[in-house]
Amino acid sequence: MFKRKAFDKLKYWKDNRAPKYAVLLEGARRVGKTTIAEEFAKQEYRSYIKIDFANITKDVYDAFDDIANPDIFFLRLQTATGITLYRRESVIIFDEIQLMPKARQAIKYLVADGRYDYIETGSLISIKKNVKDIVLPSEEMKIPIYPMDYEEFMWAIGNDTYHVLRELYQYGKPVGNSLNRKLMRDFRIYMAVGGMPQAVVAYAEGKNFTEIDEVKREIIDLYKDDFFKIDNSGLIGRMYDSIPGQLAIDKRSYVISAATGKKKIDKDQERLYDLLDSKTVLPCYNVHNPSIALSQTMDSDVFKLYLADTGLFTTMIFNSSKETDSGIYTKLLSDSLPADLGYLYENAVAQLISSADRELYYHTWEKENSSHYYEVDFLLSSKTKIVPLEVKSSGLGKHESITVFQKKYSKHVADQILLSQKDIGNAGMLKLYPVYMLPFILEEL
Repeated sequence: MFKRKAFDKLKYWKDNRAPKYAVLLEGARRVGKTTIAEEFAKQEYRSYIKIDFANITKDVYDAFDDIANPDIFFLRLQTATGITLYRRESVIIFDEIQLMPKARQAIKYLVADGRYDYIETGSLISIKKNVKDIVLPSEEMKIPIYPMDYEEFMWAIGNDTYHVLRELYQYGKPVGNSLNRKLMRDFRIYMAVGGMPQAVVAYAEGKNFTEIDEVKREIIDLYKDDFFKIDNSGLIGRMYDSIPGQLAIDKRSYVISAATGKKKIDKDQERLYDLLDSKTVLPCYNVHNPSIALSQTMDSDVFKLYLADTGLFTTMIFNSSKETDSGIYTKLLSDSLPADLGYLYENAVAQLISSADRELYYHTWEKENSSHYYEVDFLLSSKTKIVPLEVKSSGLGKHESITVFQKKYSKHVADQILLSQKDIGNAGMLKLYPVYMLPFILEEL
């Protein structure tokens, strides 16, 4: 079992909220929700029962006929599983709870009963067809579960240098070309493998990148199967597939019709909501007026989409054949691919920002007397100020947009940050950081 930051959040829930709230671990499939829930139950409770609604026995299923009568329900559940529950010392895990709506609806009454704690896990939790006929419980504390972030990845592979990275950031001086190249290569390994636990296991076990890529392809295929079950047109899967391509050609926003190949219809908007609900993608919303709180002027109809896991993104951008050439990964790790991979680094940045429980925003505006436009890749909030953030795949390149942004919104801008593979430094008012320093920038905001 890998060390995951969600454990700290679960511990807070158990110590402070559990008597009055169930906890819902919410996230995409294969991000480790069930493993986290079960390992936490083993460490923190005298006993636990896990009910997997995707693979439930008849005896356990029948016990839910008596869920309105907790005394009978708990007796039948203990008899069916052979596990004894202890008052205030046991937890019941409802795994894949979206498959059993009446169990989720009953959470209100089970929590009120007060005997035991409850952990729910689920994928595609808020899809209408799973919850349209029930009253969603207000007695739920939600914990988002993401693919493993960079620190969790470092823990998993036994690399204990993360605290050194934090100290280097706090020192605020260049780390030196040789060390920076080594640290960037470490980060590119994370970009290549990603944070899906199965892929991380494969890497930690010494599998080659072709084998790791097979693991990631299986996850991508699983997602597409899920999308097809939701909508058998296959268009949700095509929306998902189109994300790397749309980012590669630098579209100002995600275009549904470019993904489906058809004129947009009302049903496509529902398909988009289903894709967002799956937690497999990260929406980044355009902000009209960054001088105001970012969430207040975001345009919910103008957005970019990133993948929730950059490892899957890497597999998808090299997905021209059924088997990714391991030589591509060798070139990626050595930074010798000829293609401009700015959009790959953008996706990695989007993942790191989201895993820090921050919403994603960007800003575009037209250039005067031109058909072109300026764009700042990401906007972060820092108290009452805004931090514009631009991402480059290699050198500093042109950074006109962020410079113009600072002049336009100077009263509201704190630091201006450019992330690339270059060492710590400055270019005028622009602060330069290697992309692996982003988690510490987020900690400081």
